[in-house]
Amino acid sequence: MKRIVALLGLCGLATFAPHAALGADWKMDPAGSKLEFIATFEKTPAPGVFKEFDARLRFDPDKPAGSSLEVLIKVTSADMNIRDVNKEIRGKDWFDYSGFPQAEFRSTDLRRTEGNRYVARGTLSLKGAKQPVEVPFTWSASAGGATMEGEFALKRGAFGIGTGEWEKSDVIGADVKVKFKLMLRREP
Repeated sequence: MKRIVALLGLCGLATFAPHAALGADWKMDPAGSKLEFIATFEKTPAPGVFKEFDARLRFDPDKPAGSSLEVLIKVTSADMNIRDVNKEIRGKDWFDYSGFPQAEFRSTDLRRTEGNRYVARGTLSLKGAKQPVEVPFTWSASAGGATMEGEFALKRGAFGIGTGEWEKSDVIGADVKVKFKLMLRREP
C-alpha cells in the first residue's frame, strides 16, 4: 500500500512539474505595441497597421521548449491611412471583414536560434485559410517587462488576400512583410 501511495505522489508531482518549466505568463501592453504589414503597390511599399490585437505568451527565454504564443488580431482594425484603400480592403477580394473579422496565430513550438533570437512555429488562421508560419523574434528583458520584436514575410495568395482582378502579383506584390513590436509585462 505504501508503494502505491508513493507512486501516486510521484505521479502528482509529475503532473505539476511541466507547468513550472513553461516559464512566466506575459501580457501585451497595447499602448507600446505595434503590428504592421507592408504590401507593395507597383513595387512601392504600401504600409498598414492593425490597430487592435492582443498577444499572450508563456515563455522562459532560458528554456523556450514548452512555451506558447497566441496572437489575436481584429482584422477590421486594419488601417492603410488612405480612405479609399481602407474601404477597398474591407471587401471579399481582400480581408472580407464581414466573413472573417478576426485572425489568429497559435504556436506549436518555440525555440532559441542563437543568443536572444528565437523562432515561434505555428499556424496562422486568416480569412478562412490556415497555414504554417515561422515567426522569428528577438527578446529583450527589463525590470518587470520585456520587448519582443520581429518580422517575416507571407504570401498573400496563400490566404486568399487579393483575389479576382488583384490575384496577379504584377501590381500588388505577392509578398507581404509583417513587422511587430510587443511590449510585454509579466503577469502576477
